[in-house]
Amino acid sequence: MSPRCEVTPAPHPARPDMAFVQMLERIRYDGAYPTRERAAQALHAVLGALGQQLIGDERVELAARLPHEAARTFASQVPATQPCTGRDFVQGVASRTAGTPATARWDTSAVLLTVARLAGPDLLDRIIAQLPAGYALLFGRRELSHAA
Repeated sequence: MSPRCEVTPAPHPARPDMAFVQMLERIRYDGAYPTRERAAQALHAVLGALGQQLIGDERVELAARLPHEAARTFASQVPATQPCTGRDFVQGVASRTAGTPATARWDTSAVLLTVARLAGPDLLDRIIAQLPAGYALLFGRRELSHAA
């Protein structure tokens, strides 16, 4: 009898467990938005702005963990030559939504909390390390200072 060869499927970047509608409902719940459409507006504004900030492997890995519709919004943005601070990021979201800095901060937190869940702790650590100061709080994390 010949030895049995078991083939283990190669891991592929699986789409996230969360479908786009589930993602919108999570954002709607976290942001206390009255409608799914309002949650979608926040999602597209924030992911569009985030798509301009991330580069490299972190960008590719995050896009692979987002539902297709969200990944399309995120990945369609050309990365900026210089990343902006967390404060400037929120101001950019305010410009995209024609909202106030307070509503933009709210939108940003509601969306990025869901993005953080989808990214997972390891990828989120690398994303935050790539970005300037001020982003950890937007993802629901404490801002840590690095010793020189």
